[in-house]
Amino acid sequence: MAREPVEAADLPELSISPEKVCFIVVKVREFDAKDEQTIPDSGSNPSDDHMYSVLEDNPDDPVVEEITSLIDDMNVDEQVDLVALAWLGRGDGTIAEWADIRAEAARAHNNKTAEYLLGLPLLADYLEEALSQFDMSCADFELGRL
Repeated sequence: MAREPVEAADLPELSISPEKVCFIVVKVREFDAKDEQTIPDSGSNPSDDHMYSVLEDNPDDPVVEEITSLIDDMNVDEQVDLVALAWLGRGDGTIAEWADIRAEAARAHNNKTAEYLLGLPLLADYLEEALSQFDMSCADFELGRL
């Protein structure tokens, strides 16, 4: 989908900080890197099995718990922006339609934001794409440019 040009001065303001979005991107990538659990309870010592279980998706995954806790601790406006950013990055609209996308995210808001977002297979990509439409990049934060 071709993006409509929007002047930097006309870009909408976000309720969530780009740093927070980028932190979630990093954590979601950690979560996405995990593989399906192959041995639910091997009974072996983690050092004996070369810590392979760390790379498996477990129900009590600390990365999932960290992402969930972070999102649950956000205020409603930040959660709404996060969902709207995911939708924008997914191509559900353009930056020029941000107000409509955000309004729809506000209407759909409930107490399962983290669960919903973690269910999106390409969440990290969607969030990064949306930030790029705001003329921001997680690389800017990693390199201390912003």
